[in-house]
Amino acid sequence: MALFLNASLSSTSKPHHRLSFSTTSATPLPPFLRTNPKQTLQPSPKLTLSLIESVSSATLVALLSASLVFVHPALAFKGGGPYGQGVTRGQDLSGKDFSGKTLIKQDFKTSILRQANFKGAKLLGASFFDADLTGADFSDADLRSADFSLANVTKVNLSNANLEGALVTGNTSFKGSDITGADFTDVPLREDQREYLCKIADGVNSTTGNATRDTLLCN
Repeated sequence: MALFLNASLSSTSKPHHRLSFSTTSATPLPPFLRTNPKQTLQPSPKLTLSLIESVSSATLVALLSASLVFVHPALAFKGGGPYGQGVTRGQDLSGKDFSGKTLIKQDFKTSILRQANFKGAKLLGASFFDADLTGADFSDADLRSADFSLANVTKVNLSNANLEGALVTGNTSFKGSDITGADFTDVPLREDQREYLCKIADGVNSTTGNATRDTLLCN
C-alpha cells in the first residue's frame, strides 16, 4: 500500500492548510524488482559437473601424495629380484646360506656378504656391485652376466663356477680366490687382473667343458 498526500486550500477567513491521507492500491512494481518467494537458484549442470571433477582430481592428488610420503620403508625398495623377493641390497648378509637357490637378477648391490654360501646357486644377471664378498662360496654357481664391478672378491671360492659374460671392471680384486675350473669366457678383465689369474688358473669347467686357462686367454 502506498501513501498519497492530498493538500488543498479552503476560502475561509482564516486560511489554513488541510492535509489528508488516503491509501490506494500500490502501483505494480517493475518486473526487475519483483521477487518470487518460491523461486530458488538452481546450479548449472555444467557447473556442478565441473565442481565434482575438480574435487575428485584434488582428492586423487592428495591420496597419491600421501601414499608416496607414508609408504612403508620395506615396500619403498624391495631390493630383490624376480625370484628372490627378500631385501638383499645394502644389507649385512654375512654367513647367509643361499646355496642351490634360484636368484636370477637378484640385487645384492653394496651388501656385506662375507662367508655367504652361494654354492650351486643360479645367479644369472645378479648384481654384486660394490659388495663385500670376502670368503664367499660361489663354487658350481651359475654367474653368467653377473656384475662384480668394484666388488671385493678376495679369498672367494669360484671353483667350477660359470662366469661367462660377467662384468668385473673397476677395482674388482680376485686376490687369494680359488678359480679352479672356473669359466671366464667373455669376461672383460683388466690386463693386470688377467695376468694374476693366469698364474693360478687350472682345471676344466664340468658344465661348459672349457679349460680355465683358455677362457682367460692365458699364453
